[in-house]
Amino acid sequence: MPSIQNARIAILATDGFEKSELFEPRRQLSEAGARVTVVSIKDGEIRSWDEKDWGESVKVDARIDQVNPSDFDALVLPGGQINPDVLRTDANAVDFVRAFYNTGKTLAAICHGPWMLIEAGVIKGRDVTSYHSIRTDVINAGGNWHDKPVVCDEALITSRNPGDLDAFCAKIVEEVQEGRHERVAA
Repeated sequence: MPSIQNARIAILATDGFEKSELFEPRRQLSEAGARVTVVSIKDGEIRSWDEKDWGESVKVDARIDQVNPSDFDALVLPGGQINPDVLRTDANAVDFVRAFYNTGKTLAAICHGPWMLIEAGVIKGRDVTSYHSIRTDVINAGGNWHDKPVVCDEALITSRNPGDLDAFCAKIVEEVQEGRHERVAA
């Protein structure tokens, strides 16, 4: 895997994140050399959802109100149904996603994670994918939905589900490595 030595990457999540969609990007991005920070709306630990029940917990490194988009080179939004549904009701989380998007830096969302992009108002006119059950939400918000493992529109990366994680992580590494900040800040 290419190196993204010393890149600073935030993963924004709360209780109910899809286990593999946080743990696998954290592992792959760390192995590529990134410093990964788990950011949440609360302190302590957050619990994953693993198929049909609660799964492993992960330590929160920073609360959303303690970080700034300028602190990071990329932002990753894991899915799961519960996680983004809770996050999209938190004004600080939504504002952070919107502000991060406006930096033009790499922003990646998988599965139900694009709900955060919808809530932040940044999906309109963008080529994206998501878990199939929120396809209509994406389209209604003005996104151009595609059924592909990974879709990258400028520095906005989206994937459908845990089966796409290797392609999703590889695209994040590629975008961060290239320093692609092509999106014009709004």
